[in-house]
Amino acid sequence: MTAESTDYGLKQDPIHYILSGYSDVMLYPITVLGILIILYYPALVSVLAMYIGSTVCVICRKIGNLPEDTDNKRWDKTKQILTTVSYVLGKILHGYEICGIENLPKGPAVLVYYHGALAMDQYLFMFTLYRITGRFCISVISHFLFHLPGLKHFFRVIRCIHPTRQECVTLLEKGHLLGVAPGGIREQNYGDNTYKLIWRQRTGFAQVAIDAKVPIVPMFTQNIREGYVIYGNIRPMQWLYEKTRTLVFPMYGLFPVKIRTHIGQPIPYDPNITAAELAEKAKIAIEALRDKHQKIPGSILSALGERFEIRRKNE
Repeated sequence: MTAESTDYGLKQDPIHYILSGYSDVMLYPITVLGILIILYYPALVSVLAMYIGSTVCVICRKIGNLPEDTDNKRWDKTKQILTTVSYVLGKILHGYEICGIENLPKGPAVLVYYHGALAMDQYLFMFTLYRITGRFCISVISHFLFHLPGLKHFFRVIRCIHPTRQECVTLLEKGHLLGVAPGGIREQNYGDNTYKLIWRQRTGFAQVAIDAKVPIVPMFTQNIREGYVIYGNIRPMQWLYEKTRTLVFPMYGLFPVKIRTHIGQPIPYDPNITAAELAEKAKIAIEALRDKHQKIPGSILSALGERFEIRRKNE
């Protein structure tokens, strides 16, 4: 293109000329963003919900001049607002409810649960438990979530942490509930509608319970794999995850299936049991809850039917 033609184009239609120069530059990031939205839209909705919660915390902190200590009672109204938003979200999306809440001990305990394709059930569980009992279950989450900008203070408010083993013991000794998914992201990525637990040899949570002398409470969320489904469980994706330990496989879902979190009977503290034996007992207890409450293999259509059947009964 000659200088004369360039000047002519700029004089004739300057806006079109400028935009055409940037179109190729913008095409790549827009394409990448579109692919990410397609592959991860349920996770992006979850992240959006967290950022909305974070925004609520920032606004309430500024307006109410709230202290740094999020355990201070002055933060209670903010937590109640977050709880109300979560309650509405859970009811709209999944008619969410907790069954067996009477099995929770009044004192400390390690709550052990199956990790679905998206931990939406644990998010809803935390707030539902707070709404019913006034107690927050401190949740152990993956360290990579703390790299998301602007969420650290929100995680402090809702008691999401990535602690050491000794820090877990200390929290339990102070009387808290501690929620752990031993399968973690590996179970999230490799799991399917057969709900097989993928824990490998993880026994750290059991050792924490033994050291703190507290019971383990098994939990299982019915239909969580039907609401949110992982795909892309292929060798290249597996290789990437095993190398990075942070990769979340592509997913789809947000299906309005019925979701219930079932809480089982506590496994009491036993000083004569090893961590491996206690972990095996917890695994068997969760599998018993699964076999009792979950259709295997899970079916999205069946889970949707459960949601609308409940609605008809209530009407």
